[in-house]
Amino acid sequence: MADSSTNAGHRHHHCLLLLLLLLPRHQLASHLVDGGGIPTTLDGPFTPATRAFDRSLRQGSADVPLSDPRLAPRARPPSPEQISLAASANPTSLWVSWVTGRAQVGSHLTPLDPTAVRSEVWYGERAGHHPRVATGSAEVYSQLYPYPGLLNYTSGVIHHVRLVNLTPSTRYYYRCGDSSLLPEGGLSDERSFRTLPAPAPGAYPRRVAVVGDLGLTGNSTSTVDHLARNHPSLILMVGDMTYANQYLTTGGAGVPCFSCSFPDAPIRESYQPRWDGWGRFMEPLTSRVPMMVIEGNHEIEPQGHGGAVTFASYLARFAVPAEESGSGTKFYYSFDAGGIHFIMLGAYVDYNRTGPQYSWLEKDLQRVDRGVTPWVVVSWHSPWYNSYASHYQEFECMRQQMEGLLYQHGVDIVFSGHVHAYERMNRVFNYTLDTCGPVYITIGDGGNIEKIDIDHADDPGKCPSPGDNAPEFGGVCHLNFTSGPAKGRFCWERQPEWSAFRESSFGHGILEVVNSTYALWTWHRNQDTYGQDSVGDQIYIVRQPKECLIQSTRVTSPEW
Repeated sequence: MADSSTNAGHRHHHCLLLLLLLLPRHQLASHLVDGGGIPTTLDGPFTPATRAFDRSLRQGSADVPLSDPRLAPRARPPSPEQISLAASANPTSLWVSWVTGRAQVGSHLTPLDPTAVRSEVWYGERAGHHPRVATGSAEVYSQLYPYPGLLNYTSGVIHHVRLVNLTPSTRYYYRCGDSSLLPEGGLSDERSFRTLPAPAPGAYPRRVAVVGDLGLTGNSTSTVDHLARNHPSLILMVGDMTYANQYLTTGGAGVPCFSCSFPDAPIRESYQPRWDGWGRFMEPLTSRVPMMVIEGNHEIEPQGHGGAVTFASYLARFAVPAEESGSGTKFYYSFDAGGIHFIMLGAYVDYNRTGPQYSWLEKDLQRVDRGVTPWVVVSWHSPWYNSYASHYQEFECMRQQMEGLLYQHGVDIVFSGHVHAYERMNRVFNYTLDTCGPVYITIGDGGNIEKIDIDHADDPGKCPSPGDNAPEFGGVCHLNFTSGPAKGRFCWERQPEWSAFRESSFGHGILEVVNSTYALWTWHRNQDTYGQDSVGDQIYIVRQPKECLIQSTRVTSPEW
């Protein structure tokens, strides 16, 4: 529980945002610049700045063991566990997911029967009163390894139920499970959630938490504790959730580098019970706050002969508005929350202009009514703009295919992870400073076992070779710059002008949209105290819809 001073700080900060919401735009800008002390993107582009890694901190920490009470089973079958929420395409509906039964690890396994237990959610608008019921579907997935000495896994029964005809911005109380199994624990204890606000230019989620590359280390638990204290109303998880693939199938200890520790492994193994532990650890938060996920490279988890089957756990465990948003796939989708249209893109499925994802994205962006949802926020796992040596220019092919479409439609903010550090860019398009480009933010510093990234591509001797950083999906489009300060080189010799601020620390971010033109972005570092003034980075992101008109013709990113 947060202490009284922390709660008081949150109340003061929220009241300040409400006051700013009532100010005309010109008065708001004057207050922010002259009196508020927080910079805005109108002050940019900013001189690139780096805060050096604090050597008094550890670069990483070990995974929390599954025996930890926060990860161990707390519910006895058939009671539900790993309860989580996810937004639907609009706030009148919402997904509830949970797991029943016990997962199994071994050589010869018999999967549970998902039809043997009901998928029900009982809910209502008063505590202790649940007059409405919704039903859904259930499934079981397996992770199978046809190699000597490797163990297989089959999950518990995973349930997904979509609640419909909800009232936006309303508190609901619910229990999930199978009511036919009462009184033996067929339903969960009562939980509650608040629906997101309806799409409108004056209504926004109170706080949107953004985190990536979380894992389940001591650093990860600090990140989640810190995030929970900020009381988000929505969570964006930009890929790489559990790092279950840092383990052998037999379990044991996770490692920072799988190929280094297990060079003779016949396949990139995983220990799937880490997913169950992660679901239990996250449940106190995700059973009351919707969490929207997108796949990262650690969700690939190949299985079968030659790794022919991938993403089994990701596809089974999470509900997302795939059908509601018209994508028909969990690899990319969109949804509305108040005046924000969120788009989640897949970096590990076809992103070419001739593919289905690009076609869906183009149609989705065309459907956005900026008079109803002024803000467009896009997330995917692997960053396009990144000045760290790790993953430098790794997804250049994706940038060349898709960046022009985002620019053409005036996307405001882009969140990515993958790089285990924090970096905020100046507004940029095609490696050129551009006041109408999105604000790109890398937030892959959740705390995972692979440790923090500290080397920059512009540090002496740290520039990767063009043959390094090949992506796990897609082609290699590494390039030398043909103009600007880095002309003729693969790496800059100083921090690139499009990189506004970077720091190697674990943490998370909070986005607070004030109105149709102003949004406050705050990056919180784990090592900071929980006082209201303890932030690692903070800026007001300002939309300029009149200056940056949405273009009717396609803009493409040339291959430099």
